[in-house]
Amino acid sequence: MHWREPGTDLGHLADVATRVTRSVETVIDGKAEVIRISLVVLLAEGHLLIEDVPGVGKTMLAKALARSIDARVRRVQFTPDLLPSDVTGVSVYNQDTRDFEFRPGPVFANIVVGDEINRAAPKAQSALLECMEEHQVTVDGVTYHLDSPFMVIATQNPIEMEGTYPLPEAQRDRFTARVSMGYPSPAAELAMVDNHGNAEPLDKINSVTDAAEIAKLISLVRTVHVSDEVRHYIVDLVTATRRHPDLALGASPRATLHIIRTARARAALDGRAFVVPDDVQAMAEPVLAHRLLVHPELTMSSVSTTDAASRIIAEIVARVPIPRAGTRPPHRGR
Repeated sequence: MHWREPGTDLGHLADVATRVTRSVETVIDGKAEVIRISLVVLLAEGHLLIEDVPGVGKTMLAKALARSIDARVRRVQFTPDLLPSDVTGVSVYNQDTRDFEFRPGPVFANIVVGDEINRAAPKAQSALLECMEEHQVTVDGVTYHLDSPFMVIATQNPIEMEGTYPLPEAQRDRFTARVSMGYPSPAAELAMVDNHGNAEPLDKINSVTDAAEIAKLISLVRTVHVSDEVRHYIVDLVTATRRHPDLALGASPRATLHIIRTARARAALDGRAFVVPDDVQAMAEPVLAHRLLVHPELTMSSVSTTDAASRIIAEIVARVPIPRAGTRPPHRGR
């Protein structure tokens, strides 16, 4: 296992993360933890699902993060009449060459912003499955590889809202983490009125890094050390979701990998070249909750599915024993 001591590389990562955070905070105020998780997912080379009621800044957060990075960004407005080819691209017959030529869809970008993803039919939603997992698209039997980094930032309204389709389990499982914006504090809302009332706030954002630099930081995050003790701890947490009596479906092995990747990214943001249990616990709810299928009788009361899943994750985290030692990489002499 390769690992690095915290030094100039991790210091540079923290500097880039600070610049991106400040850029996003010019339009999203009072949501430091949501922005931090978004950065963690970006550095873990994952995909982010932003879920909340309309009007709280979900799309604004996605666009602000995308604009802070000098990379190819495409936006997809998910609607009931959206077709899979509108997302992936389509082969069109060229009269001049007498052959079919491929016209790439919006997924051929570094950052794809999917707005209101659960307002499209499941068939259109499923167009993202291959590209999110394998970073490639297959159209008419031909496979096209996507550039790196590649990230899908999707927003969705709660499924209780009218005109929404629930995301299939396979689709939810491909999102590395889910965050909820929540309503702003009165002070943050007043600042929003003062700052955004007369201008488009996104126009003020300039890119503070680029795709090539993000790709290098993603490679750096992969070198962060995860000890055997922490690995076992992560597996124990995920296994506990599969045995919980209130859950009809627990977390998948993909969720285990996503916790490891996001824990590495969180450690790197803190300037550490090794993962500690705190990193795992902090990422457990964002990474696991949206993948769980709660028994219907548990949500027949006023408790929402999201709240029930979050409560179960908190209960599991409190119950599973924490490794007490062995999280640091072994000492190696020079």
